[in-house]
Amino acid sequence: MLRLMYKPFFAALQFLTVLPVPARLSGGERELARAAPCFPLVGLTIGVAGAGLDFVLGAAAPCGVAAMLTLIFMWGLTGGLHLDGLADTADGFLSSRPRERILEIMKDSSTGPMGVAVMVAVMGLKITSLAAIPDELRWRAILLMPVAGRCAIVVMMGILSYVRPGAGLGAVFVSSRSSFDAFWAVFVLVAAGWLAGGWMGVAIWSASMTLAVGFVSWCHRKIGGYTGDTLGAVCELTETVPFLMAALWGHRGLGI
Repeated sequence: MLRLMYKPFFAALQFLTVLPVPARLSGGERELARAAPCFPLVGLTIGVAGAGLDFVLGAAAPCGVAAMLTLIFMWGLTGGLHLDGLADTADGFLSSRPRERILEIMKDSSTGPMGVAVMVAVMGLKITSLAAIPDELRWRAILLMPVAGRCAIVVMMGILSYVRPGAGLGAVFVSSRSSFDAFWAVFVLVAAGWLAGGWMGVAIWSASMTLAVGFVSWCHRKIGGYTGDTLGAVCELTETVPFLMAALWGHRGLGI
């Protein structure tokens, strides 16, 4: 099983991050097409890196500065891939236009005012929430944040159909699309949430999947499926949940 999955894992790592992955490890488009189940594991890899950096920064800088630098590192690690999708989706979905016009707006490479506003709001929410999390909960939330986002991507691909046949970043995954991948992604998030966060982790995965499924439903109503941009949007939006829940959990003085 591990031998079958190591190339799709490295293909997913190459696709979702800016890390240099040798071609002999990542393979080609065939391996990438089978890589969706590995997205949560890439999220876990990003989370471990982010939590480790935040631990080091926390010893040398105020929590707000450490939070900002940690998130800049994590955004940089993904090359801003999902932020771009969030901005494009906001421009299209909040334009109050019909379906075909929404898809045209989302395809436009320029970012409009709604895209900028939503992107800044989500980034600001992540920074302020992370800065408010108590030290004993902080690494747990950072670890779970990218896992929740990548699980949401897999859930969206497992539930909806791709609406740009033969084109776009999401097209490569259409041939191997499976609803089982969505169940696998939820299982990974449940397991990671419980192991890393206990009851707080249960609250995080419950709220994360509620938001993700709600956004999936909205995408179905607006455009009848998903695009590469909506995958980025559901990732970024779902990533706000672990930080918000951990900040509220700590504020209420609840234990793990």
